Amino acid sequence: MTGSLTVVGLGPGNPDQITPEAMAAVTAAEDFFGYFPYIDRLNLRPDQRRHASDNREELARARAALDMAAKGGKVCVVSGGDPGIFAMAAAVCEAIDEGPAEWRDIELSVVPGVTAMLAVAAKAGAPLGHDFCAISLSNNLKPWAVIEKRLVAAAEAGFVMAFYNPISKARPHQLGEAFDLLRKHLPATVPVIFGRAAGRPDESIRVVLLAEAQGDMADMATCVIVGTAETRLVEHPGQRPIVYSPRSFKGDS
Repeated sequence: MTGSLTVVGLGPGNPDQITPEAMAAVTAAEDFFGYFPYIDRLNLRPDQRRHASDNREELARARAALDMAAKGGKVCVVSGGDPGIFAMAAAVCEAIDEGPAEWRDIELSVVPGVTAMLAVAAKAGAPLGHDFCAISLSNNLKPWAVIEKRLVAAAEAGFVMAFYNPISKARPHQLGEAFDLLRKHLPATVPVIFGRAAGRPDESIRVVLLAEAQGDMADMATCVIVGTAETRLVEHPGQRPIVYSPRSFKGDS
């Protein structure tokens, strides 16, 4: 007997940003797998069961969820933000790819969510209004040299960059090193947005110039958006400046 597995994105933390599709998936599921803080966001019924685990146990969590679904369970794996962006959807797909044949018979669906860079960008204005990319600064799953190569390539290609996993206790220096590297390839006046807990009560949105950007301005709950030479700051009297990237490109090709 084969059940179902749904991977759900709960958005950046504001309950109003959980989609109706995600709420319907939560209502229909029986067993929930996820990182402790994400499971805690759910108001589960007495008949719904939680299986919370630590943040670095993604593959083990995915395998446990798939094993339960293969036995007929209606399983939900929850992620913050969007599950397909540096999150659990990829871990579930990887587990299926490497796992037993019966896992491929499971009914799998992925429900998108509002990811951090979209929530932060909306608070700042429209910094993602032109071409952009998302880069995880964590070197847990790829070498730092690869991250540096991608930062330089994105800067030289004129992409706005959104940084996920910018800093942690184990990686206290890498965001600062990323800024130092980017200052060699981008103008000092490029806007940098530090968006922490966007949409939540403890939200903090800060805009500085690349020349002033420092690693200690962020923590693990921060999404950092680095603009391009085209990205504009519009003064907004009494409020934060509006940051936007024009839809048309006027720089050198």
